[in-house]
Amino acid sequence: MAQNPGAQKAAQNDPNRVLRLLPLVAGGLGGTLLLLNRVLTPALTESQARSDVMGVILSTLLILTGLLWQRVQPIAPEAVILAGEEGFELDDALSDGVRTELAWASHLLLTNTVTRSVVIYHQGKTLLRRGILAPKAEVTPGPILKRVLETGKAVYLVKLSIYPGRVEFDYLPENTQGVICQPMGKDGALILAANAPRSYTRQDEAWVAGIADKLGHSLDETLNTART
Repeated sequence: MAQNPGAQKAAQNDPNRVLRLLPLVAGGLGGTLLLLNRVLTPALTESQARSDVMGVILSTLLILTGLLWQRVQPIAPEAVILAGEEGFELDDALSDGVRTELAWASHLLLTNTVTRSVVIYHQGKTLLRRGILAPKAEVTPGPILKRVLETGKAVYLVKLSIYPGRVEFDYLPENTQGVICQPMGKDGALILAANAPRSYTRQDEAWVAGIADKLGHSLDETLNTART
């Protein structure tokens, strides 16, 4: 079976590749030298036989260790270049303070995580799009986003291509690899698109949740102030 090109590339870029090969090389070299020593020794003494047995055991352990290190080598998720044009769209109706906060938060997400596209949706309106933008600008909530809005619980689609519900995310780049739908205030969501599957860490998810809580509080507070 052919090896995944992404896996080959990740293995070639592994900075510890030589270190991982050392046990294999040492074990193979040791076993070869033991075999030559046995062949070239005309009369084998009892002490030499015991030494050979220990040498074979050590060589075998080194080879097994090397094979194990090769198998547990982490392979980075294969990233793609998202389809679309880079842009920044922000609702003009928002106050200057809220616009600044949304711009700041989206910049942090794009520069400090694997996020390549940010969409902020709040109470039926698309307030912000930033990063790689899809042709469709308006968010139409599908079953997944509706569930996030109704339950207030985040959904992380680690590999978007395997989910039938991916069709609802037509407002994200068409080759988006992973999506986080994070609840944000009352009837709002922070929607993030990544260019690699399984690329958000637990720490990233916690950080995204914190940013969404802050943005949701600001938006809800602004809306309540406008109504009074």
